[in-house]
Amino acid sequence: TAQEIITQAAVKAGLPPEILHSVAKAESAYRTNAISPKGAIGLMQLMPKTAAALNADPYDPKQNAEAGAEYLAELLEKYKNDPHQVSKAVAAYNAGPGAVDKYKGVPPYRETVKYVNRVINDYNKQTAKKQPPSD
Repeated sequence: TAQEIITQAAVKAGLPPEILHSVAKAESAYRTNAISPKGAIGLMQLMPKTAAALNADPYDPKQNAEAGAEYLAELLEKYKNDPHQVSKAVAAYNAGPGAVDKYKGVPPYRETVKYVNRVINDYNKQTAKKQPPSD
């Protein structure tokens, strides 16, 4: 299933599966055949240039998920010493690292702000479910 592909891609890239699931949900709702108005392809909504840079066929769900995971891992690495690492990496996944660097944080684009909030909220929900209840 698409969910299994995402989990496997996250593990392969050394990411918590929850973050990749949150991005895949926000990007394509796990639709392997999704194409955005801007030309982003598949599950992780890779732009053709990004897919090419990562040597992935964006129409192959497994390659698409693995390339998306690799790209997100690179972005998380880029911002690793930043207190806003995850929101910056997720914003860069959506709007590009150039926009994040230009605005020194989440760019003030309505779509990107909504996207980052949706991904972070979903990620927090998923990770909260995994926590044992504290007494």
